[in-house]
Amino acid sequence: MKLKRLWPSLLDYLLVAIGALIQAVGLRMFLVPADLASGGISGVSQLVNHLTGWPIGLMILVGNLPLFILGWRLLGGRRFAMRTALAVIVYSLITDLWTWFAFLPQNGLTDDILLNALYGAVVSGIGYGLVYRGQGTSGGSDILARILNRWRGVSMSQSYLAVDGLVVLSAGFVFGWKHALYALVAIYVSGLVAETTMEGGRSVRTALIITAQVKGVSRQIMDNMERGVTLLQGTGGYTGQDRAVLYCVVTRSEVAQLKAIVHEADPLAFMVIGAAHEALGEGFQPLERP
Repeated sequence: MKLKRLWPSLLDYLLVAIGALIQAVGLRMFLVPADLASGGISGVSQLVNHLTGWPIGLMILVGNLPLFILGWRLLGGRRFAMRTALAVIVYSLITDLWTWFAFLPQNGLTDDILLNALYGAVVSGIGYGLVYRGQGTSGGSDILARILNRWRGVSMSQSYLAVDGLVVLSAGFVFGWKHALYALVAIYVSGLVAETTMEGGRSVRTALIITAQVKGVSRQIMDNMERGVTLLQGTGGYTGQDRAVLYCVVTRSEVAQLKAIVHEADPLAFMVIGAAHEALGEGFQPLERP
């Protein structure tokens, strides 16, 4: 029973450790050999390494210390600290230990800067996503963005944009502007990959349907698609009349079928399709502890 209670936390730590390791692989195998600065503290560490020769991993560790202390005080104490410390330590260690093993590709797998940017972004993004799924952070700009968001109301996206923008601008002076532009592409793609990894690619579609054939449309959806339908009450802004609104959630592949069903039951229906990141509960992923 004790192991059962501890397992969710152990799984979190395992995801954080694996994610940090994958981040280090992406950095060492693709970004560093191509002089492509990643965002945040890692990018700054690459610039310092290029100018001074100091170890990148050590610079990542040193650069994260003051932010780590702030995060401990402001973002959740021990729970935040343990996961973040694990991510930063594993990331830093693997980054520097990489050079100790001659059998690892020290100069990357390719000289093509575009391939390095894309593969570096994908591999690093998977690592970030796994760390986030383990309820951890990768330190650096992650901590700074959360602090600014909580205590100054600055949005997370604006914080990341400002920090990464400064790093890329600095990289332009150090590595050249061509490399800086490719680095910007890599940062953007890694963010998309991290989001997909974190959410598991489970994005769904929501549908709002305004129809006079409420029973017919809802019955067709429930019988033919085996999807639940919720009946909402609405009022027409122009007519002032009460109107029924059907709400349902389907997968992306079921959108065409839903449109066909609604059209067949009521060609005059009004329908809005929206995107949702995830659906939890009956018919979709079970609602469990994140």
